[in-house]
Amino acid sequence: MEFEKDNSFFTGRLKSIGYAIKGAYKLITTEHSVMVQFSIAIMLIIAGFIFHISREEWMLQTLAFGLVLGIESLNTAVEKMADFIHPEFHDRIGFIKDIAAGAVMFAATAAIAVGLLIYVPKFL
Repeated sequence: MEFEKDNSFFTGRLKSIGYAIKGAYKLITTEHSVMVQFSIAIMLIIAGFIFHISREEWMLQTLAFGLVLGIESLNTAVEKMADFIHPEFHDRIGFIKDIAAGAVMFAATAAIAVGLLIYVPKFL
């Protein structure tokens, strides 16, 4: 199948949105780490309604799990591409994959901090 560029602005954007939805669906249905993180995001949305969090807390919470899911998605893409290019173990590929995983850890740590700042006071 040959790539064919759509030069029309509107239909090109619609196709791009379709590809993005397809990619998000593949991530949520095939990648265990994304499944876990997406489930946590759903639980936080439910918790937000239960605890009546403020508008600012909603913004921070949404930004936090959006950041984690976005970085995790990029990490998955890096890992898949690295495995495709070099299927056998290689120190340099491992180094690249470790760096991508570290980026997820930074985002997840920040998200945990946001969650704690929002929800711990609700329990105290």
